[in-house]
Formats: sequence, structure tokens, C-alpha cells
Amino acid sequence: MIDLRIKVETLPIVDPLIVRLRNEADDLGPNDAFLIGTDGARREYDFQGFSLTLHATDGVALDNDVIMVLPGQASARRLIRADSQHNTFLITEQCDQLCVMCSQPPKKNHVDLFAELETAASLAPANAYIGLSGGEPLLHKGKLFGMLRSLAKTRPDLKFHILSNGQHFDEVDIATLQEIGPERILWGIPLYAAEEELHDTIVKKQGAFDRLIQSFAILFEAAAAIELRTVVMRQNDVNLPALADFVGTALPFVERWAIMQLENIGFGRMNWDLSFKDTSVDFDNLARAINIATARDVPVQLYNFPLCSVPERYRHLAAASISDWKNKQEPFCAGCSAKQRCGGFFEWYDHRKGFRGLGPI
Repeated sequence: MIDLRIKVETLPIVDPLIVRLRNEADDLGPNDAFLIGTDGARREYDFQGFSLTLHATDGVALDNDVIMVLPGQASARRLIRADSQHNTFLITEQCDQLCVMCSQPPKKNHVDLFAELETAASLAPANAYIGLSGGEPLLHKGKLFGMLRSLAKTRPDLKFHILSNGQHFDEVDIATLQEIGPERILWGIPLYAAEEELHDTIVKKQGAFDRLIQSFAILFEAAAAIELRTVVMRQNDVNLPALADFVGTALPFVERWAIMQLENIGFGRMNWDLSFKDTSVDFDNLARAINIATARDVPVQLYNFPLCSVPERYRHLAAASISDWKNKQEPFCAGCSAKQRCGGFFEWYDHRKGFRGLGPI
């Protein structure tokens, strides 16, 4: 597991500080710090004439990484890892749903860091693809859209994958979405069932299904790209074929349908025994759903599924979707011929309570 925090010697600052780390002192910008010395794990940088000292394990590449240092904290957040395709900004921990499988349970308070996150994104490598997640980012829609509008002008090469529950789009947003550029954003939006009552029960919000359908119509009118996301659980497993039929008829415009396995953290861990569906021993309903979607020309991908948990016929759909910083492999993966192309497991996966039908391919 890759640590997204790095030890930093405390700085006398009163506001959050965004810094891009550079190994060389050429062509420096106002947010750049350049390396002036190392001593074991200690790395000293010059930042606008001041000393910035980090402690990083040997072999950890930091050149062109973007970090955020908060007042009084002894660790900095690695917002942008220059050599990674898995950079995600946590926009807020607030949310207006309480999904039974949520891996990031919501909190009441919000720390507004939009200005800092915009600066960090502006320092990202060329053509970077950045995730924006929560909580629910659109609870702060005005500031989120303001940040995206600004970056569309200053960094038109950047693209974003934004996770949202889809409860907060309005007709007036169409013009804004088109101004930002629909080709620059992939919206990851969940739908857990074709039945209103079941979806609302899973997300624990009455009326969520109907509001979601309204939002899909708005996004369609704005020509937005949508990644439909469905977590497979005991609660909705039997309903997956009906959901596939609904997606194929009512939402054929989605960019792809990402069908996901449960993550054993947050509410997902709390509800694991009630919710985890072991598709390694019973793939039947999921197979029917995939067949229906494929027949309707809906692109399907399987996220968070180890290859050996998927029947051979469907393995080509299983993407290596788990971010590098939270990915691991189990001991029995060592001799697997598919190890290099498998997505593996979440760092917090507990095999004692997980898939029962696994083994090397």
C-alpha cells in the first residue's frame, strides 16, 4: 500500500500551503520547491528562500509531486503523484445519503479547500486525469463548478473523473457543464436497482431514485459522459438482470456500466455479513445482467473483481480498477499466470470473510 502522506517538519504557516517538489532548480514557479540536500530519509528543499524538510523512504520518487501542508500538521498530503494515474482529490466528507456499502462514511463538517485544490490541479503533469470524490462534491456545486470553469481556461489539457450521487443537477447547470466542456469530465454516478424502493432503501434516502432519473435527463441534454456505477450486494443481486434491462432501455447513452464488488471498509465493513455477495461461487445473476446489457450495446466493465473470481468467459471485462495506493495481492496470487493483469484486492480485504472460490489461474 502506498502512503499518501509524507512526514514534514512543522512550518510556521497559518494557511494551507501547496508545493510542487522539484529535483532541479530550472524554470521554477511560485509554488515550486527544489531539492538542495538529502541525508538518508531526510530531504531538504528550498522554497522561496525558506527550508522545507520532508522525510521519505528510500526509493520513493517525489520529483514533480504536489503536496499540501496544513498548519500545525506533521505530515503533508500527496495530492498529485507525478508517476501515478490514480490521483484523487477529496472534495468534501459531507453527503446527503447513507449508502449501506459506503466506503467513505459522511461527516457533518466541511473543510473548504477549493482554492488549494485548484492550485494543485494547475501544477499537475500535462494531460493528467484527476479524480474528484467525497462525500458528495455537488453539495458545494457553486465552488466545484467555479474551480472546473477556471481550470478549463488555465489547464484545458486536464480531465476529471467525478464521483457524485447525482442528486443535485438542475436545468440551469446545462450551460455550465457545456462551458466547462463535457468531454473533460466523466461523471461516476450510482444506480443500484431498477426498482425505486430498493434503490432508495440501499442509499437510505426517500425519493433518491426519482431525483436520479431527472439528473440523468439533464446530463444527457448537456452531452455529459456518464459512468453508471452499481455495487453488487446480496440486497440487489437477484435484481441485476432487471437493472440491465432498465439501463439498456432507459439509459443507453451511458459511456459504460461499471459493475463493482463490495469494498470492505466504512459502512461496507459494518454491513459486510449482510451485504457481501460472493460472486466467485454464484455469478449467475451477474452473468445474466452482463448478457442483457451486452445485447443492448451497453459497454460493461467489472471493477474490484479479482480475475479468478470471474468465470473465464467474462474475465476480459474485469479491469484493474483498484487504485495503486490501496491495492494488494494475496499469498496464493504468487503463482498465478494472470497476476500482471489482475486488479488484485483492496488493502483492507479480509480473505477469511471474503471470496470462497479463488485460486491461481
